[in-house]
Amino acid sequence: MLAKLTAKNQITLPKAVVSSIDQTEYFEVTVEQGRIVLTPVRPQGAQYVRDKLEELGISEKDVDDAVNWARGR
Repeated sequence: MLAKLTAKNQITLPKAVVSSIDQTEYFEVTVEQGRIVLTPVRPQGAQYVRDKLEELGISEKDVDDAVNWARGR
């Protein structure tokens, strides 16, 4: 099966691929040995976000600093 990458970096997954997994809206995207791997995930609200930020090494202070920067303070 082929999937085309558009000029806006979007890919439409073939129906046969999507039909073979549980219905999901989000995918974790990784690159493994030159391959793009999509893993279905089901975000679990605020705790999911906290866990992801911790995994990425982003602290609460980093988030506060980013918000203040974006608000121009």
